[in-house]
Amino acid sequence: MLGAMSDCFRYRFRVRYQECDAQKIVFNARWGDYIDIAATELVRAAMGHPEATDWRLVRQLIEWKASARFDEVLEARVTTARLGGTSVTVATAFHRVADDALLATAETVYVMTDPEGRKRPITDEERKLLSPGATVALVDCSGSPQQ
Repeated sequence: MLGAMSDCFRYRFRVRYQECDAQKIVFNARWGDYIDIAATELVRAAMGHPEATDWRLVRQLIEWKASARFDEVLEARVTTARLGGTSVTVATAFHRVADDALLATAETVYVMTDPEGRKRPITDEERKLLSPGATVALVDCSGSPQQ
């Protein structure tokens, strides 16, 4: 999984109040939202538009290491872990920016689909743009000064 690597796509965001549960930590289901947003931003950075490719989630494994709380700035570190014939495996590691603590890791498998929702092969262009390390960037939506 990803650690402190800087050779990956990074997406920073701030935890919003409504994403927290009665325990005052990020609700477990919200991490799936965070993964989806980070993957969408990876596609935007790699291909210029979030709808440049269509994929469907087929598997997602999340492991929690520590909690995140309201108003903390988190960084999703995202990379392509594997490119198959029709599927893309995306690895995501969430870190708290303030102390670089690892909060959660995820492995998500998407299958490429055509406009009718049928599975299709990954194109050569998609393979090039989504290959591991192809998109190295930081998108900061946290509203914080750059660190």
